[in-house]
Amino acid sequence: MTRTRAFFPVLALAAATAVLASSCSSPSEDKVTLTVATFGEFGYEPLFKQYEKDHPNIRVQGRVADFDAHNKQLVTALASGRGAADIEAVDEQYIPVIRQSPDKFVDLASFGAQQLSSQWAPWKWDQGVAKNGFVLGLGTDMGGLAMCYRPDLLAKAGLPTAREQVAKLWPTWEKYAEAADKFTAANTGAKFADSAGTIYTAMINQAPENYFARADDSFIADKNPNLKHAFDVAGAIGAKGQTAGVTPYTQEWNVAIKQGSFATIACPAWQLKQISEAGGEQNKGKWDVTTVPGGSGNNGGSFLTLPKQGSHPKEAYELAAWLTAPAQQKQLFLSAGILPSEPSVYHDPEVLNKTDGYFSNAPTGRIFASSADDLRPNYRGLRDRDVAPEFGRALGRVESRKQGADEAWAQAVQGARGVLK
Repeated sequence: MTRTRAFFPVLALAAATAVLASSCSSPSEDKVTLTVATFGEFGYEPLFKQYEKDHPNIRVQGRVADFDAHNKQLVTALASGRGAADIEAVDEQYIPVIRQSPDKFVDLASFGAQQLSSQWAPWKWDQGVAKNGFVLGLGTDMGGLAMCYRPDLLAKAGLPTAREQVAKLWPTWEKYAEAADKFTAANTGAKFADSAGTIYTAMINQAPENYFARADDSFIADKNPNLKHAFDVAGAIGAKGQTAGVTPYTQEWNVAIKQGSFATIACPAWQLKQISEAGGEQNKGKWDVTTVPGGSGNNGGSFLTLPKQGSHPKEAYELAAWLTAPAQQKQLFLSAGILPSEPSVYHDPEVLNKTDGYFSNAPTGRIFASSADDLRPNYRGLRDRDVAPEFGRALGRVESRKQGADEAWAQAVQGARGVLK
C-alpha cells in the first residue's frame, strides 16, 4: 500500500468542508446496513456475502479507496462529525495518532473485546489499545517481511538460486550489500533491488525504535545508530547504481517488475499480490521467496475501528469481531495471502502448508509464519509520519547522487526538527 504523510493531526482543526455520504440505513429499510471502509482490497467481499447469508437482517457495503484517499476521507469525516463508515480500517502507522482522539471512536471494551485479546499476538493487541484499556481497534493482518527474488537473474550473476542457499547468502544487510556488489559486477543488465527506500524501510522496521523514543516519544533520529546505519547501507547500495530507483506501487515500479528490471525486493506478505499483478502471467514462476536479512520485521498491518458517529455500534462491533476472528483470518490467507496476526492461525497446518504458484511454489505459509514468530515490532511516535518523508527525500538524493550520505542525513535531521517546531 502506498505510504503518505499523516492527516490525523488536523482533527484538532475546524471541521473540513468536504462531507462523505452517510452510512446510516434508510428508515424504510428493514435491514441494518453496515459500511466497511478499507484502503485497497482486504479480500472482504466473499466474507461480506457469507456474513449476510448468516445474518439475514444485516446488509454489508464495502467502500474501497486507495491509501491516501482513504485517510483523507477518514480525517475529514472525523473532523466534521459525519461521513465515516460504520467500520473504518486504520493502518498501524496511524494508530499512535488516533490514540490521541479516543473520543471520536467507540471503546470496543464496552462490548467485551478484552475477552478476545488472547487471539492476537500480544504486541498486535497492545497496538490497538489506548490509555486505561480503551480498545481502539481489532487487528486484521500483519506485514511480516520476507525477500522476494528472481532466481533467473541471480543465476545470470553466478549467485545461488535455491531458497535456503539464497537465505544464507544474506543473513545480514551487510551481506546483502555484498551480494549486490557481486550481482552488479556480473553485468546482468538488471539492477539488484527496486529502490534504496525499500531497503531502508525494511531495515528500520527491524529496529525497536527509529525516529522517536519509546520511553517518552522524544525525537531521537540523530542519536539512533540503527536509523543512521539503515540510511548508510541503503544509501550506499543506491549510490552505487545498484537499484532501479523506482518507487513501489508507481507505474514505473509496475513496469520494472514486468520487464524484470531488478532481482530482489524486501516484501511483506500483502505485497506478493501487488508483485504478481504487476508482473502478469508472463512472469509467473520467475519469482521466488526466501528469508529477509535479519530474519524478520514488520511492514504494515491494520485495525478495524468504529467511529462514534456510526448508527449501529453493536452490530458493527459484531461484524468487526467476526471479520478478524481466526476462521476468517485463515480464509483470507489461504485465498488472498493476507498474513494473519493471530498465532493460532499462522501456526495452523493448512496455513503452514500454503504455497504460492506465482512465486515458484514457495512455501509462503512457513516463511511468513517464521517471520511472524520472530517479529519484534518497532515503536512509532506520534509525529512519525510527519518526519519520515524528510528522510525518504534525503535517501532519494543519495540514490540519485545529488548528495552524499552524510550531507543528506544532516539535512534530513534538520528538516525533521523544523517540521516538529
